[in-house]
Amino acid sequence: MAEAIRVLLADDQELVRTGVRLVLRRERGIEVVGEAADGQEALELLDEVAADVVVMDVRMPGMDGIEATRRICARGGPRVLILTTFDLDEYVFGAIRAGASGFLLKDTGPRSLAEAIRVVHAGEAIIAPSTTKRLISHFLPDTVPDSGPDPGTDSGPGSGKALDQRAGLLSRREREVLAEIATGMSNAEIAARMCLSEGTVRTHVSHILAKLGLRDRVQVVVFAYENGLIGLGRNA
Repeated sequence: MAEAIRVLLADDQELVRTGVRLVLRRERGIEVVGEAADGQEALELLDEVAADVVVMDVRMPGMDGIEATRRICARGGPRVLILTTFDLDEYVFGAIRAGASGFLLKDTGPRSLAEAIRVVHAGEAIIAPSTTKRLISHFLPDTVPDSGPDPGTDSGPGSGKALDQRAGLLSRREREVLAEIATGMSNAEIAARMCLSEGTVRTHVSHILAKLGLRDRVQVVVFAYENGLIGLGRNA
């Protein structure tokens, strides 16, 4: 029998922590091993207990979720899943850039939360497509073009910034897959849209992550929006 996924909860509201703990208690294969009221307490607890996933609030007194996420990821700690009230929140975007493996809203259903924890623990990322679009377009409005840039140019339309040189390492097909990932599509959805097998899509995703030096799909989304690489797949 597989070992349970060990989860640490970090939220300044005791009622929220209690609710999440009760929800996860009903899930097979998930165990809450600790609770923290702020980021600093979460870091200290991680020195004492082994956790696989941290379910992290963003706005907390003392050390907030962004700084805690940055420190956890910098030291190779457990993966972080942001659970927040706000779907247009600069702190959430900061947490993703700090290394969080995804985020959910606090109004998500119990089953969705448990599944998100399993997905994150498996090394994937969980990110809501509609929330991602609103979030990144709100804070990076000039980097979301109507169509992707010419792969031979140094900057995306309207970005005013040099295109990250790593983008030049991607093949055309990999740029198309990256563009679909940035819209929140799963491997199965990308495969159906591009008439590829899921295995082929997984291979492309692996190559994208390796060439760009990124950890997961969440970081791919940020990279794509920051470099104006949206729309390549749909306009190809």
